[in-house]
Amino acid sequence: MLNNVREFLNSLLLKEVFKGMSLTGKYLFAPKTTIQYPEEKTPMSPRFRGLHALRRYPNGEERCIACKLCEAVCPALAISIESDQREDGSRRTTRYDIDLTKCIFCGFCEEACPVDAIVETHIHEYHGEKRGDLYFTKEMLLAVGDQFENEIADKKSADAKYR
Repeated sequence: MLNNVREFLNSLLLKEVFKGMSLTGKYLFAPKTTIQYPEEKTPMSPRFRGLHALRRYPNGEERCIACKLCEAVCPALAISIESDQREDGSRRTTRYDIDLTKCIFCGFCEEACPVDAIVETHIHEYHGEKRGDLYFTKEMLLAVGDQFENEIADKKSADAKYR
């Protein structure tokens, strides 16, 4: 009974509102930590996982051997691979697609790859205006890998001692 009266008086005196206003007032004149994003950048973790890329060997041949481990390990089922055997007996992908609207950027595909073919770059400034824009094909992934190969190799070598 006494507890009910106390709750009624607290609600009548708007105790919660005043507590909230005091918290707002406490931070009203505190220095702000807002950054101006396009001009100012915050530090990025060395293990940040962003846009995917397919890599090539230095001789220009694609690294992916179509083992399909990345497809099997992907928890979001965002990767789909089709493969074919070449004349020399080696197996390569004919189709390698990643649906970035499904991808949860967990990094399992990168960890499962035995030849470091699929990597997640530090690129986070990309967008799609419609769903199809975030469906990356093999050619698109290879283009990203070709464009940023030097950066990818540097990040992989810097991270190698932690793996």
